[in-house]
This record gives sequence, C-alpha cells and structure tokens, in this order.
Amino acid sequence: MASAFLVAAAVLLVPQASAATLFGDDFEDGDSSGWSSSGGSWSVVVDGSRAWRQSATSSDARALAGTAWSGQSVQARVKPTGFNGTGRHVGVTARARDTGNYYYLGLTNAGSVVLGKRVGGGFTALASAPAAVTTGTWYTLRLEVFGSTLRGFLDGTAAVTATDSTFGSGRVGLAAYYASASFDDVLVTDVAGPGGPTTSTTTTTTTPPQPGTCATSDRPIGFASVTARGQGGTTGGAGGPTIEVDTAAEFLAAIARTGPLTICVRGMLALPGPMHDVTSDKTIVGIGSGSGFTGGGLNIGLPVSDVTSPPADAVHNVIIRNLVFRDWADDAVNVQMFSHHVWIDHNDLSHGYDGVIDIKRGSSYVTVSWNHTHNHTKNMLLGHDDGNAAQDVGQLKVTYHHNWFDKTPQRNPRVRFGEPVHVFNNYYLYNTDVGVACQANSGCVVEGNYFEDVEEPVSNSYAGPTGRCVARNNVFVGESGQPDCSGTVQEPRDYYAYTLDDPNGVKAAVIAGSGVGKVG
Repeated sequence: MASAFLVAAAVLLVPQASAATLFGDDFEDGDSSGWSSSGGSWSVVVDGSRAWRQSATSSDARALAGTAWSGQSVQARVKPTGFNGTGRHVGVTARARDTGNYYYLGLTNAGSVVLGKRVGGGFTALASAPAAVTTGTWYTLRLEVFGSTLRGFLDGTAAVTATDSTFGSGRVGLAAYYASASFDDVLVTDVAGPGGPTTSTTTTTTTPPQPGTCATSDRPIGFASVTARGQGGTTGGAGGPTIEVDTAAEFLAAIARTGPLTICVRGMLALPGPMHDVTSDKTIVGIGSGSGFTGGGLNIGLPVSDVTSPPADAVHNVIIRNLVFRDWADDAVNVQMFSHHVWIDHNDLSHGYDGVIDIKRGSSYVTVSWNHTHNHTKNMLLGHDDGNAAQDVGQLKVTYHHNWFDKTPQRNPRVRFGEPVHVFNNYYLYNTDVGVACQANSGCVVEGNYFEDVEEPVSNSYAGPTGRCVARNNVFVGESGQPDCSGTVQEPRDYYAYTLDDPNGVKAAVIAGSGVGKVG
C-alpha cells in the first residue's frame, strides 16, 4: 500500500519530469515502519483513512524518517487535535540532524503558521503569518528547503519564506510540541511542489523573530561592555546551544550546566526558595511578556568567603533579560564574590522580600538597564556594608541606565565603595526616602536623569560614611529637591563610550521601553 501511494503521489502532486520521490507514507499498511519517534504517544489509527496519531499533549513529541537529504520538499496532511499551554505547534520538519536540530513549519494555537529552526532544542521563528487554526480540521503543510531558501505552504498557498543556512542536509519529520495531532499522506521529493520554486529560486530575506520567541540579540553598553579580567564584554551563552524550559526542574538543571548556554524561559516558573546559583556563560531570557519566576531568586557568584582579590573561577559572563520576578524569598537577583561581566536588562521586578538587584563583595563590570522596579521597598544595593572595604574598594564598577524606579522608596541604588558608578537616563518617580545614595567613599556620576517628586534625588551624606558624587544635566520636577553632592569622581568615559539622551525625553522613553515584552 505504501508503494502504491508513492507512485500516485509522485504523479499527482509533483508533475516535474525530474522529480524524485524520496520518501512517502500513507499509513494504510497499519504500521509506522521507517519512522523513529521521541516523546509522546504514537499509534496508527483510523481518522477517515488510516493516519499516524500523536495523542499526548504533555510531551515534546517528534518523529524522524529517511536519510540525510539536502534539497527536500516535505509535505503532509496535519490535523491538530489539542494544545497544552501557549506557544504550541504541530507540523513538519526538514533537514533534521536529530530531534533537537531542524527546520520546521508549524501551525500554532496563537492562530499562525510559523517557519523556524530549532537549534540545540531552542526555537527561533524565522517567519510567520496569520492563519485560522482550528482543532479537528485537516491542513496540508509543505516545507521546502533548497539551498538557503526556505518556503512554507499552507493548503497549497505560499505563506512564509526566509533564508537561513544553519542546516545543509538532514532527515525529515513530524512534530507535535506539547500538542496532539494526526498526520497522513507524508510525501518527500527532491524538487519543489506545485506553486513552489526550484533550486534556482531568488533569495529572500530572513524575517526577525516574532513576539513570543526567545530574543537573544543586542549587546550591553556601560561597564558590562568593557574588556577586563580576561573577558571581552558580556556575551552570555553566545556560541553555545539554545534550549527552552517551562518547568522549574528543567530551568534549575540548565543554569547548573557548564559551558555557554542560552536558556529560553516560557511561562512563570515557581522556584523553591530562596536562591539558585547560575554558572558562567549563560543567557537567561523570558519568552514574551509573561515569563519569569516566583518564589526564588538567582545568585550569580561563588559562596561568600574572605578572599580580597578576584578568584580565577569567579562566575562571569551572565545575561538576565526579559523576565518577570515576583514574591522572591531572599533577593530577586544577587551578584557577589567578584563576579564580573553581568548584564541585567528589561526585567519587571516587584513584590519580593529583600533586595531587587544586589551587587556586592567585589563584583564588577555590570550593567543594569531598562528594568521596571515597583511595589517594593529595598530596590538596588551596591556594596555589602560599611565594613567591607577590603573586598569592595577598586571594584563595584556598575552602570545603571534607562531604568524606571517606580515609587521604590530607597536603594535606587544605595552605593558603598564603588567608583565610578554611572547612573544615567533613568526615570525616578516618587522615591520617598532617597534616590541615589553615594556613601562610604563611593564615587557616583549621576547625569541625564528625570526626577519626579523625589524630595532627596541624590545624596552623598545619606546614612553612614559620606561618599562623593557629581550630578549634572538632570531634570527635577514636581516636589523634587536638589542634589546634595560634593567631591570629584572618575569619569565613566575613561572606560567606555556612551550617548546621553536629552533628560527631558527620558520619562516618556523609559515608560515606553522599560520592562518585559520590549526586546526582540
């Protein structure tokens, strides 16, 4: 029965004289010989005609067939029957090296058809288009990969296109990502099907990742960009695989791995309290605007000790982006013990126990940018305490820019010993205790910020030993006071270049651009 299907399909669907049918299966023989599956629950069933059904919705289910073909057109009839959660899809795969590395064309429960690639287990959308996706309805998907040109067809009509050269050859397959579906009439040829191009197709451009995907582009400015301590800026997990996690267990296992890794977090994960160690060379990015953590926080650093110089194994090169933090049992993010090159960017942090973002005990070359902190008192601490000079003098070089300190009473930040600490283009709103507090011989440059109803916006005489601060080109409105600053401070421009935005436009820019859902 399978051989009869191959002949008929080759005649009806691929009329080109040069077409070669590489593989086909209509499952009318009652089995799935020639396929290997991973995850899910697969069986041949009667669904009109016989079809291969994946019935589990709690698995990342994939199946592969064939050999390592280069140019290939993969077509199948697909009927989604259920989706478990958001961001799920069913579809076909091409040039699959294994079950974690391939191109895919999928129907999503967000009402779209998406063309993408999976690398190291992590998904990257290359192009997408709106589509009416209804469970219980059959659709015909065709994914063509010839050279670097990728084209996706839905019911015979071209829907999405992209260019990419990550995979040059591989097997074909079917996929049901936390979804159930029936698959039938699989056909693989070495030329494009009706309505599609041949290998001489013109080049198209790659569509950027769509909202809801894992955005890992961009680089920091400020101290996280500086080459120091043997590290050339902050790149996180670049150069390593990308994985997606949607359970606390998966996430905790991922942050403990050695080597570069990008971890895409889907959904709000309930972490056990209080803190969880992140190893070097990691990028942790939330998907969309509703992914992050409750219950626990992230620790970037070795255990506390009395060492007074950077150890060779200090944790370094970590990126934390686009995550929601809620109800943490200690700190949301803690950076300690000479950790360096850390970028904390575009997060939403509120309603926790202790510090929001604390950086201490010799840590340095950190940028904190575009975060929205609110509904919390103890915001950002820089420097452990007034007696920790042995570890902190000459360290704690940190940049804070374009953050929204939204009615956070204190520690915006509270600084000890660090120099220079660069605080620029942030929006301060009704910080009732103090804005920037520079004490214990720290040196702060505070410039281009917008202070609204902040009675004590900048001070170097706030509780404890005095520090030094330079405040320039800031805007003070409403019930805001004036800076209480004195002394000289090292200039940030001695370390890195930056562009200062007009402080009059900072409020609008930061409200619009800070927090989650704004990257990618």
